[in-house]
Amino acid sequence: MPCDDLTGLRITVDNGVATLTLDHPPLNLMDGVLLPSLRGFVNRVRYDTGVRVVVFDRADPEFFSAHGDMAYLTDPEALPAVTAAATAAAIAAAPDVPVPDGMNILEAVSDEVRSLPQVTIGKIAGFARGAGNEFLMYLDMRFAAIGRSGQAQPEAVMDILPGGGGTVNMARLLGRARARALELLLGSELVDAELAERYGLVNRAVPANEIDAFVDRLARRIARLRPEVVAAIKATVETITPKIPHQAYAVENAALFSLFTDDMVASAHKQLAAGVQTREGERDLERILDTL
Repeated sequence: MPCDDLTGLRITVDNGVATLTLDHPPLNLMDGVLLPSLRGFVNRVRYDTGVRVVVFDRADPEFFSAHGDMAYLTDPEALPAVTAAATAAAIAAAPDVPVPDGMNILEAVSDEVRSLPQVTIGKIAGFARGAGNEFLMYLDMRFAAIGRSGQAQPEAVMDILPGGGGTVNMARLLGRARARALELLLGSELVDAELAERYGLVNRAVPANEIDAFVDRLARRIARLRPEVVAAIKATVETITPKIPHQAYAVENAALFSLFTDDMVASAHKQLAAGVQTREGERDLERILDTL
């Protein structure tokens, strides 16, 4: 599986486990670089029978993925338009795989991840907000490092909604008659590993000094299973927790673009001026947004 052309990613394969490390400084933004590379990887690894487990990690000690590029807010046409460079590049990364009608490219990339035959695992240490956290919610499993992870959907206080599948997947994962999903989506709280575990946002919170060994051990154990066993178990579990229909994403996408107003664009520019999408600002994002 050649991957040298996938900018912003480092990929290693060992004993059936592919480790994909996000390495797109300074913030691992889900942008016109990372989205095409992720889509290219997903639609190559899908057919690689030598890879049975994919672990998603990050090179940056502070940021798994800060969020989507703010350019999608300051230029609202950048996300839906196939003529926009970022979207066009992501489509070109897998030209034979159509983007379903009504879905934006963020939703499409993550939905393609969810349909992988391999088992997917997210190792969360550092901040994962917005589109970064949305991407993680599509994976089969997620593990968060105690004292080092933080997950959030800050979109509501940024005058939009999570438009990369965040609304539908948060409700799918957290359940509880939607109450917990609404709390995190509307409250935009930064969730630590322990609360993420309690709410069901991650499988479990793991001590930071143990998470690498824990995930590696789990991934290798799964990779040793017969592929037929893994496929049968995934298919059976899928019947209990069926795939979210594309119509739900289309509803989310339509709601997102209904909020792309002149006032929202002006708000996005204020956020950038206040330090959002800088390393210093992202370390204290919730406080900055609360002051605007």
